[in-house]
Amino acid sequence: MYFYIKALHIIFIVTWFSGLFYIVRLFVYQAESNLKPEPERSILLQQLGIMSRRLWLGITWPSAILTLLFGSLILWLFGSVPVWLWVKLGFVAGLYAYHFSLHHIYQQHQQGRFPYTSQQLRMWNELATVFLVAVVLLVVVKQELSALWGLLGLAVFIGILLLSIQIYKCLRNAG
Repeated sequence: MYFYIKALHIIFIVTWFSGLFYIVRLFVYQAESNLKPEPERSILLQQLGIMSRRLWLGITWPSAILTLLFGSLILWLFGSVPVWLWVKLGFVAGLYAYHFSLHHIYQQHQQGRFPYTSQQLRMWNELATVFLVAVVLLVVVKQELSALWGLLGLAVFIGILLLSIQIYKCLRNAG
């Protein structure tokens, strides 16, 4: 039974992350569409709003809930909680905080408010990647991962992501 629960947990992690990555792309498109002239603006915002609602409420939220449910079952079946798992759970808590921040942006967009630029949203999207890398490394490497090297590697990864965003912005503005 344990492996079936673990498989379901992994499946819903994948669908949850898919939703997290794609919803922010839709937010980027909505922010950019809001700057277009009418009637293009209204048409795009209406369609993107429908897509966002279906993705967020039909896939991302259910996946987040089922990930938590199956993850909690695994934790209960696992019994003891080693140090690496506590660290992973800290990142998971951060990931749920990130999820709730996206829900706030989702609500703003559904109300026609677009407080963030597409560039800000692109940067915010990379936070999910940081959580993904941190959690996967902790799960796969477990006790073999040195805390110092892990934090250093994560910092380098974040630096590379930020540099990539800046390069993309320069290329996009030049083209």
